[in-house]
Amino acid sequence: MKLSVIICAYNEKDTILTVLERVQQVDLGAEWEKEIVIVDNFSTDGTREILEKLDLPNGQVIFHPRNLGKGTSVRTGIRHCNGDYAIIQDADLEYDPIEYPIFLAQIGDRRPAAIFGSRTMGDKAVYKYAANYLGVRFLTAMTNLLYGARLTDVATGAKMVRTDVLKSLHLTGTGFDLDFELTDKILRAGHEIVDVPITYRPRTIAEGKKIRPWDGIGAIGVIIRDRFLPMRQIVRREEGR
Repeated sequence: MKLSVIICAYNEKDTILTVLERVQQVDLGAEWEKEIVIVDNFSTDGTREILEKLDLPNGQVIFHPRNLGKGTSVRTGIRHCNGDYAIIQDADLEYDPIEYPIFLAQIGDRRPAAIFGSRTMGDKAVYKYAANYLGVRFLTAMTNLLYGARLTDVATGAKMVRTDVLKSLHLTGTGFDLDFELTDKILRAGHEIVDVPITYRPRTIAEGKKIRPWDGIGAIGVIIRDRFLPMRQIVRREEGR
């Protein structure tokens, strides 16, 4: 089995090498090998220059020619994944790669389509801003209502998805909207999502956090839109059909 780790980076020169080191060091167990796909979204703070010097024998670095948004970075990473599962890893230190085995432990024989790392299971509220926590709870409740799900954190950045499922979805998001589009379309396609509790170390805006309140407003529109899309815009048409 192989796990593809998609690392999306934009202006993270202070943390990118630490994140990469932690990804490389995490022990997935004897049954798993690791593939790393780093996508730099046209960083301007020196991140790009750091990545250009990397020697990455178990992966590759892809450089966007201009800033195309985080969602586009994720979709670029998906196209280059060769693993059985792929996990999205932000290039900051909010999510710790050491917890990947928690995700892998959920696979077993049933091979769920997706495993989400929940920051709110057990009513945890580890956030720098109350608005962020309340927004996550609202968007999660909205998703559960519209899609008949029982999720606890739809906005988590720690999502592990079967690669065949990822590549079957018709994803179009270019920014933070992809976090919600991905969840919506996994559910619309009839797949199972499993929640697992994870630790979370949120950053402040001063520390580099990039999500803003208007991203949450946009997410509401995405969740409603995806609920009523025709299936041809949920799942890609198979070759020759």
